[in-house]
Amino acid sequence: MDMTDPQVWTLIGVFAAIMLGGMTLMTTLLTRVVRSEIGRLEGRFDGKFEAMDGRITGLRTEMNARFDAMDVKVSALDKDVAALAERFWRS
Repeated sequence: MDMTDPQVWTLIGVFAAIMLGGMTLMTTLLTRVVRSEIGRLEGRFDGKFEAMDGRITGLRTEMNARFDAMDVKVSALDKDVAALAERFWRS
């Protein structure tokens, strides 16, 4: 079965078109999958960051409350020490 030059070139063209079409299809599908996975991870990270932000805000509130309580205690202690020093050195 002999093939003529136009038949050979036609088969080469069809093969090249099929290969390029297949590569285009695979690239398109792979790009879609990668984009969807990145979007899913982005949503997941956003949720984690919001949860972490809530925890940090709660911790900040708790620490401010503790520092305010310590400030009250230190102020009271400062008054007591000042009163004792005045009583001790003035008497």
